[in-house]
Amino acid sequence: MDIVLFGPPGAGKGTQAAAVCAAANVPHVATGDIFRKNLKEGTALGQLARGYMDRGELVPDQLVCDLVADRLSQADALGGALLDGFPRTVVQAELLERWLTAHGRRIDVVLNLVVPDEVLVRRLSGRRTCRACGASYHVDHNPPRTAGVCDACGAAEVVQRDDDREETVLARLQTYHRETAAVLPWLRARVAVTDVDGTLPIGVVQDLVHSALG
Repeated sequence: MDIVLFGPPGAGKGTQAAAVCAAANVPHVATGDIFRKNLKEGTALGQLARGYMDRGELVPDQLVCDLVADRLSQADALGGALLDGFPRTVVQAELLERWLTAHGRRIDVVLNLVVPDEVLVRRLSGRRTCRACGASYHVDHNPPRTAGVCDACGAAEVVQRDDDREETVLARLQTYHRETAAVLPWLRARVAVTDVDGTLPIGVVQDLVHSALG
């Protein structure tokens, strides 16, 4: 079963991915992980991607799809995978469909986590991280016992990362709406899309996701 986990940044894709993979017995295929692995190992595809990145250019859709296709061709993903963070553009979606069709596969399920922008901004901008040990916190849901001090290691280095500042979060959401949101109607025209309210408690969202998988 090939599954697409869709939704804006902060919708909870990372939180739900492990449960989806366990329920469907498929590997988690995330573009960020694929990029890091290929760059670290210096593969031919990784070197091509690094060339674009070193020049400050976006990695072309075709190369992104080649990296994903390479991952989907590995033994553990031959029976399907959970695609997280891909496709990000309609071109990527079209290339993915072409590759899957050529290999006797198709997108079986799309899980779309729906969360309003104002909730996403609060979720992401409220995150805090310990610079010393990497422990994660949230000002609303999981604050450290002492403000600014890590419960795990005791370092007074619990801070807001630059990526989590409100202006950065808003920019990421603008990019999502401009470049990625258009993928959803493209998918709806081809496969069953299950919309899941991502504002519900994590366990409830997980149950709804499991129900969608059948």
